[in-house]
Amino acid sequence: MYHGQSVSLVLPTYNEKDSIREVINNFAALGALDEIIVVNNNAKEGTSQEVAGTAAREVLESDQGYGAAIMRGLREAKGDLVAVCEPDGTFLERDIFKLLEYSRDFDVVYGSRTMNDLIWEGANMGWFLRFGNWSVAKLMEVLYGSCSLSDVGCTYRLLNRQARDLVLATCRIKANYFGPEMMMATIRAGLKNVQIPLNYKERVGVSSVTGNHFVAFKLGLRMIWLILGKRFTRFPPPDCPLPAGRI
Repeated sequence: MYHGQSVSLVLPTYNEKDSIREVINNFAALGALDEIIVVNNNAKEGTSQEVAGTAAREVLESDQGYGAAIMRGLREAKGDLVAVCEPDGTFLERDIFKLLEYSRDFDVVYGSRTMNDLIWEGANMGWFLRFGNWSVAKLMEVLYGSCSLSDVGCTYRLLNRQARDLVLATCRIKANYFGPEMMMATIRAGLKNVQIPLNYKERVGVSSVTGNHFVAFKLGLRMIWLILGKRFTRFPPPDCPLPAGRI
């Protein structure tokens, strides 16, 4: 509970078996959450066993893709405020208080991983990923007249009920580049958006997306295509599949 509003947390999981239990326990220890929902998106064998016995409730989503997992989590969430975070160990759980504080003035609070002083040693945010996320974010900012954006791929964010309902009603992408679609939907709807710097740490295990520069580059191109397509064409680009994994 935060200032009289219930708070839900959605943790989509695919390849986070080795980190998810600790992440759940760290979030639960903060005392700010009313529910924690783990969306098992065809996750690695043994993930359910790691979730069992924690404060989280697990739901299964067989439709593969980051977007599909997030949409399922948003549908399951009962809170007035819904936070989304990947349980791969890269985010600092207590940063949820930053998101919650800004939610008092904004409908959607997006995190950013690109502030140099908050990038921890060992974090996978070298110049290639940092510049790529920053440049695509600036493209969105210019084309859509949004708040100042510095990271299009950060998956730690918070929405109020109005924003959640909007995303559920308008977003369709099931793949890894669902994040920018969510951002564009809330911006175009005129909701109050803000992006704030968050801590970014070393991942537990290797990401199947950002762990490979070629795959990350292809994902960036998909994001650019999506941003341009939704801005300049009548019909949005199709939901083209990418290799399973997380941003």
